Amino acid sequence: DSSRPPVTRWSRAGSGAYRRPGRTMSRPGVEWRGSAAERRVHRNPSHYQYLKVGLECEPRGPGLRLSDAAFKQTIVAALRGLHGEIGAALPVDVLKFEERSLTAILRVRGSDLVKLWSALTLVASCKDKKCAFRIIQVSPFLLALAGNSREFILD
Repeated sequence: DSSRPPVTRWSRAGSGAYRRPGRTMSRPGVEWRGSAAERRVHRNPSHYQYLKVGLECEPRGPGLRLSDAAFKQTIVAALRGLHGEIGAALPVDVLKFEERSLTAILRVRGSDLVKLWSALTLVASCKDKKCAFRIIQVSPFLLALAGNSREFILD
């Protein structure tokens, strides 16, 4: 690449460290080129993020019943309330919904995770009852949501 300046005083050692005669720099994410440093950050290649969320309502008990469509509509209404029509158009998929416990596994693009999370955090009511979404777990891998080590029962 002709646009980069040539490496002058620093060279890469075989062990992943950067070496200057008589001195070693052990910063594997940094390339030293003369007096300037260049950091390379590798982002997660996963396109989607998966969230395990729960809807908690007051008073506790069997008062609120939601179908999976009504649960999704609550999420879309939360996105619309905070981010407008653009937010309501975000692709959010309900992969699994448990009507008894009001928990769900959602799939969203990684770039839209913060928008969804902020909208869910600000939900205050659902069907005229005080409710709040709780983010239980977030992962770029769906399999990571399959088991929770905090819920294991050891024999």
